[in-house]
Amino acid sequence: MLMNKYLGIDPGRSKTGLALVDDKGQILSLRIAMTDNIAEELASFVGSTELSGIVMGDGTNSKAIGEAVGKVFGQLPVAVVGEAHSTEEARSLYWQVNPPKGWRKLVPLGMLVPDEPLDAYAAVVQVRRWLGQRQEV
Repeated sequence: MLMNKYLGIDPGRSKTGLALVDDKGQILSLRIAMTDNIAEELASFVGSTELSGIVMGDGTNSKAIGEAVGKVFGQLPVAVVGEAHSTEEARSLYWQVNPPKGWRKLVPLGMLVPDEPLDAYAAVVQVRRWLGQRQEV
C-alpha cells in the first residue's frame, strides 16, 4: 500500500518549521528553515519526495510563505489550518519524541525547556490537525 506524504509548514518571521509526515501522522523528517531563504529551503528539504499535499499554519508570515510554496510546488494542494495552541501541542510532542533522561525525568515537563526550537514540531501538529479534520468528515 502506497503511503501518502505531507509537508507541514509552521510559518514564522525569521524561522519556519518544516515536517514530512505520513498519512498516519508519523514523523518522517524535521527541519527548521530560515524564512528569508524559504523557497530554496523547501526544495532542499523535500528533495525527490513525492508529496500528496501541503498543510500550512495560518499564523505569522503565512501569506508570503504561501506564495513561495506556490512557486516551488505549483499546483500541489495546500490546506491552511488554524495555529491556535499549536506551540503547546508542539512542546508536548517534543517530549513524547524526546523523553527526558537522567535527572530531567524527575522534573515536571512543564518546567523543562526543550533543547531545540519547536517550530518543526508545530509543523507536525498542523498536519496531524488536518488529518484529524479529514477523518471527522
